[in-house]
Amino acid sequence: MDYVSALLPPAVMAVFFIGVIRVIVKTQGGANKAKEDAAVDAALARVEDARQPTATPSTTDA
Repeated sequence: MDYVSALLPPAVMAVFFIGVIRVIVKTQGGANKAKEDAAVDAALARVEDARQPTATPSTTDA
């Protein structure tokens, strides 16, 4: 019975890993892809807007 207790944790982890991979693959694309892409584009636009330097008057106009 020692071999069962030795093999059970890796087997359980393998089942959960396969389940996670299946969920990731199934959620790629489909009906939610456009919504997810729009959310990512909006987040990137917010980051780009935050990075834009504000216009400051030049101090070397003498």
